[in-house]
Amino acid sequence: MATHLHSMFIDFDSFFASMEQEMRPELRGRPVVVAPLLSDATCCIAASREAKPYGIKTGTPVHEARRLCPGLQVVEARAEHYIHFHRVLKRTVRSSGVYPEVCSIDEVHCRLWGEWTEPAAAQALAARIKEGIRQNIGRCLTCSIGLAPNKFLAKTASDMNKPDGLVTILPGDLPHCLHRLALRDLVGIGLRMELRLRMHSIDTVEHLCAASRELLRAVWGSVEGALFYDSLHGAATVHRAAERRSLGHSHILPPELRSEKGARSVLHRLTQKAAMRLRASECETARLSFFIRYVGGGRADWGDEIRFNPTQDTLELLRALELLWKRRPRPRPGEGVPFAVGVNLLELHEETNSVPPLFDREREQRRRALLEAVDQINILRGKNSVYFAGAHGAVGYTPMRIAFNRIPDPDTER
Repeated sequence: MATHLHSMFIDFDSFFASMEQEMRPELRGRPVVVAPLLSDATCCIAASREAKPYGIKTGTPVHEARRLCPGLQVVEARAEHYIHFHRVLKRTVRSSGVYPEVCSIDEVHCRLWGEWTEPAAAQALAARIKEGIRQNIGRCLTCSIGLAPNKFLAKTASDMNKPDGLVTILPGDLPHCLHRLALRDLVGIGLRMELRLRMHSIDTVEHLCAASRELLRAVWGSVEGALFYDSLHGAATVHRAAERRSLGHSHILPPELRSEKGARSVLHRLTQKAAMRLRASECETARLSFFIRYVGGGRADWGDEIRFNPTQDTLELLRALELLWKRRPRPRPGEGVPFAVGVNLLELHEETNSVPPLFDREREQRRRALLEAVDQINILRGKNSVYFAGAHGAVGYTPMRIAFNRIPDPDTER
């Protein structure tokens, strides 16, 4: 039976919290959580290995985390530092001879070929990467590595012995090595998919592994079910990268900006950040949406969207934002105050595919040159050196955030 391994998945354990412990020795060995801002009203975005035994995890409200662990250290996220360490980690993996495909800031996947497809060689490579991380980063950060015939199984293996694990799934180990897992332990199975599987009498991973390819295609309602079957059974599948369909930012408002005026200013700032990213990506958008979440007073959250001709022009996007802002329900005395806001640019497509305007082409070119100049000033002179007035009062309150599957560019998003 073939024993070749084609994938290595590396998960950097408790990444944000471990990096804070590396940079701040006084935090080492202590329960630590990282939060987007120092407020009990927000949620934890990372927990150290010392905090996790208390039941604290990503998404736990900070006030609840403090209750669970009275000695908890809460630190504010520092995205630019995490991005720096992420780049060091990529170089460390690359120096071992494999190319890291970034899945998120704390996860990379590497395709294995040649001698590295042999189990002993792949395990030696994994050990070399672990040692490289200790030398280039420090001892606070460990990684859990999965080796398997494909990316799906390698990701699964990386979660089976955390932290600092190394798990190998050989073709001969399948499928019984997966039977002890829960359905939700597998990538691609969330709450809704679990309910759909149970409707087809698939209650365990053992039942899932025994299901036919045709049944899983029917459960998923598409070819994705058949691809899931192939991945689950060890096929060396290759999935196409997902096409970007949206771009945006959201932000929990600090107490001093929890007002209608503050929410509008932050929405303006988020839209300007998104527009700069849009131009850097050489894309245009044809739809903008935003939402406001409220706290206290029983006021319902609100959101809406608007369509327009494809553009990457900040002023056009701000004009669309203002039209949506005027549609929102006006607050009444005693109702809740804004707590969080977000902006999304949708229906993205490459700028080269856009149709140039029939009229005012010279004006369009001048406007584009102006916006490019503004972008360059902000890159060279620092963020918010130049900004549109609607964001005044909020430019210091929209720090760079790191999404699950996207590493921000410090030049365009600081």
